[in-house]
Amino acid sequence: MLTFIGLGLYDERSVTVEGREALADADRAFAEFYTSHLVGATVEELEAYHDIDIEVRDRAGVEQDPEPILDAAEDEHVVFLTAGDTMISTTHVDLRLRAEDRGIETRLIHGVTAQSAASGLTGLQNYRFGKAVTLPFPYVHGGDPVPKSVVDSLEANRDLGLHTLVYLDIKVDWEGRRGVEVDGDQYMTADYAAELFAEHWDADALGVAVCRAGSPDPVVAANRLSALAERDFGAPLHMLVIPGEVHHVEADALSALGGAPEELFDDEN
Repeated sequence: MLTFIGLGLYDERSVTVEGREALADADRAFAEFYTSHLVGATVEELEAYHDIDIEVRDRAGVEQDPEPILDAAEDEHVVFLTAGDTMISTTHVDLRLRAEDRGIETRLIHGVTAQSAASGLTGLQNYRFGKAVTLPFPYVHGGDPVPKSVVDSLEANRDLGLHTLVYLDIKVDWEGRRGVEVDGDQYMTADYAAELFAEHWDADALGVAVCRAGSPDPVVAANRLSALAERDFGAPLHMLVIPGEVHHVEADALSALGGAPEELFDDEN
């Protein structure tokens, strides 16, 4: 059997009870943390808490050379771990299909997602989110500071009155330039993302920074993108939400929970 387990958002305790029980029953554990990362726990802390050795695979080791995972799952109960909710914003459907093709039983154990946390923490209604986007570091793709595809998706959402969740780029073992570095990994910050949008899209648009969701000290801050660009939001992980049409209950929530200036909502609606 191959069980895909979402570990949740923050540390070794963020996994569901079902996920922890599956880990306890597993013979072997593999993981990848290039898609997202548990910034509140090291791999060693995960191993100690769940009493299992974890083999961390890089992108090539999952997408191009999955055979060791599949070979193990033919004879043993293997778990495959990711941060957040398994299969959400990942490329591991291919791994599951390969397992099914080989007659290996698979199952999913879900964890808390960044999108559900963004909705819950900000008070923005989850069914009013449109297509999510990822904002990459400009020096990685070599194109416009804010890619046209990101702007197109954002503006399409806004035309429909929908909010846009912006996932911020993570680079594993990357030499940092404009982000927070943790153990050699780099995480784009909400203030830097807001700066990119302010300079290359709309400085006056409402933005909401969501920082350290799932941790004991999450931060929500709502303001114009130009104002968010001036703040230091501290340790990762960060997300950014660009609201569309804001319902009056959502406006109340952003003011109470994110400190949004009330005059912004007159401008947005």
